[in-house]
Amino acid sequence: MTSTKHETEIVADEKVPTIEIIREFDATAEQVFRSHVVPELYAQWVGPRSVATRITRWDARTGGAWAFANDRDGEEIASFYGSFHEVRPHERIVRTFTYQGEPDGVALETLILEEIEGGRTRLRALSVVQDFETRDAMLSSGMDVGINEGYDTLDELLAMAP
Repeated sequence: MTSTKHETEIVADEKVPTIEIIREFDATAEQVFRSHVVPELYAQWVGPRSVATRITRWDARTGGAWAFANDRDGEEIASFYGSFHEVRPHERIVRTFTYQGEPDGVALETLILEEIEGGRTRLRALSVVQDFETRDAMLSSGMDVGINEGYDTLDELLAMAP
């Protein structure tokens, strides 16, 4: 498979407090799924390039939990945690996502992997939060940089995969 730069679409619904992320990858659904559930892979690509991700807890199964921290220059700058509510191999991951600094701002995320023509995959991630204030704070936090840089890094990792 050849690696092509794909755009990430980030959509905020005007009527409900959600954020939808849509992104295509030049890789199979199995490869994209693994990159989201294998902690050593996840840590290599998630977030902006300016941080290192350190996994502190990871049990990627239905009913499991996860946590990671972002470090810059050896110092922790942010940490996140949540639970895996459903892990359906190569198809779907449902999890909660919480930023340690905003423990009341829990997002429920559903990631759907859809195989598309040419051995490629479309990822659709829908995050639902409690109110528009929380959603808008997430959008203005710079999350788009982390998402775009993270997925670009994932593209590079997937291109190197056998």
